[in-house]
Amino acid sequence: MLSFFENLLNIYLDTALWLLLGLSLAALIKGWIPDALVQRLLSGNGAGSVIRAALIGAPLPLCSCGVLPTAVGLRRSGASKPATTSFLIATPETGIDSISVTYALMGPVMAVIRPLAAISSAVASGLLVLFLDRDEKAPQADTTEISAGCCSTSAKETVKQDTEKQSSCCSSQAAPASTSCCTPKTSDTATSSCCASEEPGDKALGLGAGLRFALVDILDDIKYWMAFGLVLAAVIASLIEPGNLAEYGSGLGAMLLMLVVGLPLYICASASTPLAAALLFAGMSPGAVLVFLLVGPATNIASLGILIKELGKRAVVLYLTGISVSAIIIGLLVDALLGADAFQLATGLGSHNHQESASLLHWAAAVLLLLLAIKPLRSRIGF
Repeated sequence: MLSFFENLLNIYLDTALWLLLGLSLAALIKGWIPDALVQRLLSGNGAGSVIRAALIGAPLPLCSCGVLPTAVGLRRSGASKPATTSFLIATPETGIDSISVTYALMGPVMAVIRPLAAISSAVASGLLVLFLDRDEKAPQADTTEISAGCCSTSAKETVKQDTEKQSSCCSSQAAPASTSCCTPKTSDTATSSCCASEEPGDKALGLGAGLRFALVDILDDIKYWMAFGLVLAAVIASLIEPGNLAEYGSGLGAMLLMLVVGLPLYICASASTPLAAALLFAGMSPGAVLVFLLVGPATNIASLGILIKELGKRAVVLYLTGISVSAIIIGLLVDALLGADAFQLATGLGSHNHQESASLLHWAAAVLLLLLAIKPLRSRIGF
């Protein structure tokens, strides 16, 4: 029992500092990148939108439970099925917060491999949907039709008939009534019309809102699964000696087992990292662990019904097929590339985690993370 609490404390101290760093970077991304910019980049069909979706989704601070409504919103705003699929896979599989925790618990090699694998699997799955599911077109953006829109004929007539009041949405107080948003772009007065006004999503939220999103919303989403992952990792580290799974923890069989375990599981990327680190330390190959890290956050039973409604059955089957096949292939490639260094990666990780004493900075980060995770205490420090 003593070894369990010692392992739990060591893993938590290693995790806290890097998780806070990842959440801080997530706050910068959320605060400085407008949502409307992401939507515009994901619109359109073709392989370009699939690649953009994977590259945009990979660093975004959204976990398994947060990415689903975001992806549905993007889809209904005009994103194509392939781009939505790519975004759905890349975003929960990795992120700034999970990469930092991966570096802390699994070393720099896995911290580099993990986001590259996430992007690759997302692109592969998106392309699969692009080439094999051409029946349905992406929906039009969800906008409300206005009978007298600022670019309609009736709006132009209203401008002419109501010059003094200038009540048309196309008119400008500083411009003549004949100037509207329907005039050519060469007109200098057209830029002042209402049609050039910014939507709310065109503006960045700011650092304050980004911090609240990262340190409140994201942390509330992941804290219970993170605690579960830490406890389970400590149990594995206490019961299984380093290297005991080396004989059975590699190869196609181990990866298929991780696939079966990870597909229905509802766990986010950050919370899955301590568990994956414990399996790696116990002797499971990096490739097998990577399969779990890819499919665990990207798929779960609870979301399938919503995805079928939004994307269709064929797209969801291709989505699951793409993530499963690409995860296995990437896992086999990683083990083949690392070769004999695979187990040394795990044992070197273990000696680093358990032999180095935690610094004052680690303890401060651990206390701060605990304060932020407990709502009554968090409110006392202004969050």
